[in-house]
Parts: sequence; structure tokens; C-alpha cells
Amino acid sequence: MEIREDLKYTREHEWIKIEGEQVIMGITDYAQGELGDVVFVELPKIGNKVEQFKPLGTIEAVKAVSDLFAPLSGEVVEVNTRIETEPSIINQDPYGEGWIVKIKPENTKELDSLLSKEEYEKLLEQH
Repeated sequence: MEIREDLKYTREHEWIKIEGEQVIMGITDYAQGELGDVVFVELPKIGNKVEQFKPLGTIEAVKAVSDLFAPLSGEVVEVNTRIETEPSIINQDPYGEGWIVKIKPENTKELDSLLSKEEYEKLLEQH
């Protein structure tokens, strides 16, 4: 299971990568492994406002349907339309081609409530 140093994490197993004035979000390697084969992703619309730790879409796998939670409050500026037709790419490359949305954050102070690699590892040890 891969946990990358250059990312921030949520307790709900999303990751973000800061890229200029926006963040890229996806689900962690741990999350995709727990879900099993991803078969469908409900994405938010571009322009939607999202609120930190509130649902922004859903991810459906063979084993379960789970909410996707916004890691930060802001505006959805891009969605990965490729995962609509190829949802399994989330299983194959959760930190790369399997990204889910890009968000322009409203409040960068919210980054302080996200987990570092070490904090996320400790969270997983409790599972």
C-alpha cells in the first residue's frame, strides 16, 4: 500500500495535492483496496461549491457505495471525465490518472486540518 509524502490526507481516505491555486483530489490506495473494483463514480458539476468534509459525490464499487468528501471548501474547477467511462483507473492508479476532481480552495487555513503522511499512517494502524 502506497502513502505518499507529497500529499495531504483526510480521515475519510481522500488525498489532495496542491497545484498552484487549486488542489487535485482522489482517494487513497488504502481506500481503493478496501472498496474493491470501482464500477461507477458520481462526480460533482464544474462550478459547484463544496464544503470541507461534506459529500461532493459518490464512488461505487463491487463491495459498497461510499460518499466522496470534499477535503477543502471551494469551487469545483475540473472533474476527471475519464473515470466516468473507465472507473477502474482509480484502482490502477489512485494517485495519478485516477484523480477525481480539482478544487479552487476558498480558505487555505483548512489545510491545517488535513493529515500528513505520518498522521495518516497512524490512522490506518487503528483499523
